[in-house]
Amino acid sequence: MASAVALSVLAAPAAFAAWPERPVTLVVPWGAGGGTDATARIIGALLEKDLGQPVNVVNRTGGNGAVGHQAIASAAPDGYTIGIATVEISMMHHQGLTKLTPRDFTPLALMNFDPAALTVSHDSPYKSFDDLLKAIKANPGKLKASGTGQGGIWHLGLAGMLNDLKVAPNAVRFVPSNGAAPAMVDLAAGGVDIVAASLPEARSLIDAGKAVPLVVMANEPAALYPKVPTLKSLTGSGWTNGAWRGIVAPKGLPAEVQTRLSASLKKIYESKDYKDFMSGRGFGVMYADSAEFGKFMDKSDADMGAILKTLGMAR
Repeated sequence: MASAVALSVLAAPAAFAAWPERPVTLVVPWGAGGGTDATARIIGALLEKDLGQPVNVVNRTGGNGAVGHQAIASAAPDGYTIGIATVEISMMHHQGLTKLTPRDFTPLALMNFDPAALTVSHDSPYKSFDDLLKAIKANPGKLKASGTGQGGIWHLGLAGMLNDLKVAPNAVRFVPSNGAAPAMVDLAAGGVDIVAASLPEARSLIDAGKAVPLVVMANEPAALYPKVPTLKSLTGSGWTNGAWRGIVAPKGLPAEVQTRLSASLKKIYESKDYKDFMSGRGFGVMYADSAEFGKFMDKSDADMGAILKTLGMAR
């Protein structure tokens, strides 16, 4: 009996040891140097300070984000592997790229949101969103837009907005591109009439006076350009769309670890270091706790699925 008691006493510290006892891995489903990578690295650096353990950022790319999101979901739910999830997790399974959905993760905190905006060239005949919308309605199929690949987030943002405004979602021809940067070059050259993308992505040409943002698909003005009107203020439409990033863990994370991580992420979000880093790069900040982030991802999933189905792109 005495030996059994002694063994249980010896085992107690290990059983109830406070998390984390060793380094944490933060998986990024996208490549080094991009916005998601930059956001993950500032969060990782600040998380490391708060947890008192190293936080190693690891890029797992491929499959339009599917590889990295799968790496997060497949990890042991012990808190030692977490990741940064992006809007694509609400799109990929509708497109047949993965079976993963937002429900395959433990949501911890939404940390960033950059709403979609519609930008035109400085010499465009459309000086307001009302001008642009009237032209789209009067000439379906005439205007061309770009900003991402076919079925990408900005294509869906534009199509979803039109659909919500009772306009055919394909009333604007969408020209696929390898991202917002080449699309903005095409806009400046006159190859397309509109670019659908986030304001940070359009920033260089906007600041150079070569492009003008007409609307953001959000309920609140964007911090980067607060004078750009919101879709809601102009039309009353509740359609919102944007690129978001949040921290998640594998499904089944112990409640005490979830609570500790969520508290740390809220502290990071509220810190001057985080706000200064994000604003310096033009990235929008938005916070939602674990429960609200879960609801946010569910809505994003429903919205993306609906518009992909309308466009005939859901599988």
